[in-house]
This record gives sequence, C-alpha cells and structure tokens, in this order.
Amino acid sequence: MLKYLSRTAGAAIVAAGLTLGQASSAAAVELTMYYPVAVGGALTQIVDGLVAGFEAENPEIKVNAIYAGNYNDARIKALAALKSGKPAQLSVMFSIDIYELIEQGAIIAFDDIAETADDKAWLKKFFPALMENGITQGKTWGIPFQRSTIVMYYNKDAFREAGLDPENPPATWDELVSTSKKLTKADGSQWGLMIPSTGYPYWMFGALTKQNGQTLMNGAGNETYFDAPATIEALQFWKDLGSKHAVMPSGTIEWGTLRQNFLEQKTAIMWHSTGNLTKVKDTASFDFGVAMLPAIFSRFTPTGGVHFFIFHYPPSAARSASLHLIPSITSPYPPS
Repeated sequence: MLKYLSRTAGAAIVAAGLTLGQASSAAAVELTMYYPVAVGGALTQIVDGLVAGFEAENPEIKVNAIYAGNYNDARIKALAALKSGKPAQLSVMFSIDIYELIEQGAIIAFDDIAETADDKAWLKKFFPALMENGITQGKTWGIPFQRSTIVMYYNKDAFREAGLDPENPPATWDELVSTSKKLTKADGSQWGLMIPSTGYPYWMFGALTKQNGQTLMNGAGNETYFDAPATIEALQFWKDLGSKHAVMPSGTIEWGTLRQNFLEQKTAIMWHSTGNLTKVKDTASFDFGVAMLPAIFSRFTPTGGVHFFIFHYPPSAARSASLHLIPSITSPYPPS
C-alpha cells in the first residue's frame, strides 16, 4: 500500500484515459469531498495518501477530503452542507442514496459533463456489476469506489472437526442447512451459521431473494416486489434457519458484533462484507475460507459500498476538476 501511495497520481490518470486538457481547465480550483468508512480500518490514511498524490501532480487543484463517519453520517452531512449554502463539490456516498439524490436534484449525471471521447470511454471501464446500481434513467450518476460484496466466511477447522470437507463449503440452500446442522454444537457454544439482521438487513435479504430468482425492485427505483412469491419464500427460509432448523439464533443477529462472534468461534459460518476480510485474515486464530453464497437458482450477491457523486450546482471549473480527480482515485494500480 505504501508503494501504491508513493506512486504519482499522474500514472493513474494516464491509466484512466483522461486528457491533459482537463487539468488546465480546472486551474485554481478548491474541492471539498466527503467520504465514509463503514467497516473500519486505515481507509482514511489511504484516501489522504491518494489525495496527496493527486495534489502533487495537480498543484492547481486543492482537495479537502473530509472523513464524514459511516454511510448515514456522510449522507446527512453532505445534504446538510447543500442546504446550508456551503456545499461540497463531490462526495463518496452510499450507492442506495442515488434515488434520493436524483429526486432532490442534488447530483449531476457523469454523461452530462463527460465531454471528450476519453472521458466517455472511461465511464465504460468499470465492471458492469459494479456500475449497475449507479445507472438509472439511462445515465451514469455514480462511479464505484470502496465497493464490497457479501461473502460466506467459514471456519475450516470447525468443518474438519465436524467431519466435513473444508474445501467444499455449501453451494445450495439445502447444503447450507445440512452443513450448518453438523456445525451447530448441542451445548450452545457454537452455531452453525449467522446471517446479520441489523445494520444492512436489506443487503442480506436482497441476496437471498436474488438467489431464489427474484429482485426486490426495478432499475428505475419506483417499484418493489416485496409481495412476490419468491420474495416471501426467501424471507421464510431466512426465518426458518433459526426457528425451524435451529442452526442460528432465532432472534436478532447484530451486524456490528458478528465478525467478533466468528473470530471467537461462536459461529462456524457467517455472511458478511468483503470489507471484513483483512481484519479476519489478520486476527483469526483458526484456518478459515471465503466462498460464494449458496443459492437455489443463482449464486448471487448484491454489491455494496459507495459511489462517487458530483453535486449539481458547482461551476464548470469545479466539475472539470472533480472529473479529473475521480478517475485518478478510482484507477487500478498500474502493473510494474
């Protein structure tokens, strides 16, 4: 990471395909950028390093990167600044905020400010799955950053102890139930499985419904499918894991403490964010694995995390500077 931060942002800008003309059009511009941290770690240092590298390469652009708390805090602060008349020019905000931001007229589509062929080509360089919830109404409103997915963490040592193959985690819902039963200890010291039901329960629920062949809403964000039979089946399955199959607690499972429950081996399997991977890898005292989520029809996980948004009101110079900064920060590390 230190090597990454020490590299000039200029190489990243070239990798992103920006034109040098944008830098000259963004002369003497100061940008304020809010960003959140949802899981924890040294992300503030990483962002500060990326911004410092960009400023060193682009001294005519000053970037005030402000850590704004969690996802909800960042949304509140960004919208409060907007209403106060002293808004930020851009912000990293939760991907699901897109519809509220559009409804309030707070953000501008990247298609509307991407002027050059290189700019437009850059918008197509991201993985389509990460772009899916940043595109609506036929336009790109959010650029992926700090993205995550749900994965299944599992204790390989617990699998071995239960006579299970540690290299073959459950791939179907039926296998999830049968495997979790073998991992659940009768004395209550270890559950087979925990899926969090606080924090971001709709994220987990969206994974379950899609695994059962059903999305929860349409791409326009104006129609939901909570009463679809497959949605109801997915909710029933989630409930049955605790109340019927008794492989996880039947009550609330806290998002914030689940990682620690897994590390303390109170559960052999947990569904949680990829944002926890570093902490689990650095802390776990046992052999563990990470696998795709099991399913009925499709081994699916919805993407989580945040997008870069550019607010609607800044003058053209600030928009150009923002469009110069975002590709720099989101560019992949160039191979050595």
